[in-house]
Amino acid sequence: MSMQTTFGRFAAAIARYSGKPAAFVIAALMIVVWAATGPLFRFGDTWQLVINTGTTIITFLMVFLIQNTQNRDTSALQIKLDELIRCSRAHNALLNLEELDDKTLERIRRHYCHLAELARDDLEHFEDNAQPGEKH
Repeated sequence: MSMQTTFGRFAAAIARYSGKPAAFVIAALMIVVWAATGPLFRFGDTWQLVINTGTTIITFLMVFLIQNTQNRDTSALQIKLDELIRCSRAHNALLNLEELDDKTLERIRRHYCHLAELARDDLEHFEDNAQPGEKH
């Protein structure tokens, strides 16, 4: 098994379990235990350094794990959307849009905003001409 596959599975598992209530309870209990040991260590610098270092390391590592999971989920979602576009009556030119530059994406977005505006105008015209009590 490749390192990328192993890391991907590890990242997915960590992201999945860190979002569960049990993970929150464990983290909260760790804070309670740390706070309770304060008097034992006279609320000293070392006592504070333990929580600061621990949370910094966990946060730093979680950024990479969650980003890996997000990247994979986004790629999978994009593939699914591309397949829906490909097998529907939508324009195949919309496939793989995420690879286009920002200027082109903005031009396409404005085009679809204009189409949406026209569709809303048609809807308003339809509603204005509907008979009272008629269902739409």
